[in-house]
Amino acid sequence: MIEFLSDTNWLSPQIDFLLFLQNLRVNYFSMFDNFFLSVTIIGEFWLPLTICAIVYWCIDFRSGIYLFTLSSFNIYFAHLFKMIACIYRPWVLSNKIHPVEKAIALAAGYSFPSGHSAQASALLGGLAFLLRKRVWISILLVLYVFLVGFSRMWLGVHTPQDVIVGFLIGFSLVFIVNPVINWAERNKDRYLYLFGITNLVIFLTLIYICYFNQYPVDYVNGKLLVDFNYSIQTVVFCYGCILGLLSGLFLCRRYFPFNPVESSIKRRIIRGIVGAVLIILTFKLCVINLFCKSCDFKIVFLFAFIEGFFITAIYPFIFTRIGIKK
Repeated sequence: MIEFLSDTNWLSPQIDFLLFLQNLRVNYFSMFDNFFLSVTIIGEFWLPLTICAIVYWCIDFRSGIYLFTLSSFNIYFAHLFKMIACIYRPWVLSNKIHPVEKAIALAAGYSFPSGHSAQASALLGGLAFLLRKRVWISILLVLYVFLVGFSRMWLGVHTPQDVIVGFLIGFSLVFIVNPVINWAERNKDRYLYLFGITNLVIFLTLIYICYFNQYPVDYVNGKLLVDFNYSIQTVVFCYGCILGLLSGLFLCRRYFPFNPVESSIKRRIIRGIVGAVLIILTFKLCVINLFCKSCDFKIVFLFAFIEGFFITAIYPFIFTRIGIKK
């Protein structure tokens, strides 16, 4: 095992904390492992995307736009920071760390910051912000965010610094995105400016991580510790999904806006169930197959763009044109 901690003594106290949790987990409270595996699922991209879509289709159009923008920006920048920092997972930093085996499969790529913590704080923090007048609901949502962060450390897949910075990214965007959406709502054409600026910023950062960033090349037992091409593929997927979501939002808001509350509860439930099943199926079947192979970046980008565009434009266009609206 390569001694990665030799020049990073500032990480040692964090590793000691993970070892403390590991001792509790292995010797006393292993029965909680499955519970924390369930808690952390809110940080998987497909679930927040599905929740955002249900809000957008079935509850409140404006809130859905806010949550989509918030979650998509968050997932991109969290992965971007991973690629820039290039910090390895805790079990690579120290061979004393032994994560819960089931958690390793969902902990590919670099460690810093925690994508699950960032995604949970963005989505649940955004919901807490929208529901801020219902104080107790907001408090419970924020407490769940912290539980997600703790679960990542309990499972042994993230250090405290990963979780804390993940929180900072997610919670910061909660307050940054809202005024941006308010600005765009005052003139629907501003969504086009938002789309253009977002595309430019993300495209430039993507060029940086693809062609200018330096990645560590470390092997253990002949195996590359982190395949940075796979990590870049993840960022490309996020880029495509963001552009698909935002371009769909612009077209829908500009040309065929809808109000979910105009539909009956039955219609909205059907709309939400059908749409959620479509999202989950495409992610579980198509995305997994894409990322299990060395797919061309253009294919990954195209699929992600179509997925995002379908959610925010094609599916709403269908149910506003074939009578599901009534």
